[in-house]
Amino acid sequence: MAARRRILPKLHGRTAAAVPRWAVWTAYATTLTTLPSCIWRIAAMNLHAPLLAHTTEPVRGHGTVLFTGWWYVLVLSVVSEALAYLTLGLVSEWGEVVPRWVPRLGGRRVPVLAAVVPAGLGAAVLTLLFPYALIMSGLGRMLDGTPGSGVITHGWQTAVFAIAYVPLAAWGPLLGIVTVHCCRRRRSPRMVTA
Repeated sequence: MAARRRILPKLHGRTAAAVPRWAVWTAYATTLTTLPSCIWRIAAMNLHAPLLAHTTEPVRGHGTVLFTGWWYVLVLSVVSEALAYLTLGLVSEWGEVVPRWVPRLGGRRVPVLAAVVPAGLGAAVLTLLFPYALIMSGLGRMLDGTPGSGVITHGWQTAVFAIAYVPLAAWGPLLGIVTVHCCRRRRSPRMVTA
């Protein structure tokens, strides 16, 4: 128990004042929603694990592929995990006060709306986007509704794909919960006087 108390603050910094444990765990859960898909993507695309049917021809119904290559998959995975990690800023001190090492801004208080508006917009987009994308993929369609799929899986590969990508549907709602809590907590009269 004592070791956990030392490890968690190192992962996200110190928890902000008046943040309940459930909000911290919800923020951590948000970061875990992107991890399975990142691992699947890197394993399937970069390491060529047998997680999908690799083809040499473009997939039917798939338009021009603008982004390809191992670097794109790696960058996409790092960026999505980093964006999910920003949820921890809604429950941590570094999300309320700019860290001192940041030039010119270090030590200044982060305005509530500067944190809550982007997080709220992100939560809304993610809540709509990922369930829609998963449903379209499950129906064997592209995002625009045309027949075809960007990823071809068979049998057990389909199950592994679902296990890796279904958690993304929770990213938006979990971010929304933490965002609403952050907004309420930081706008409460107790926080203004503190």
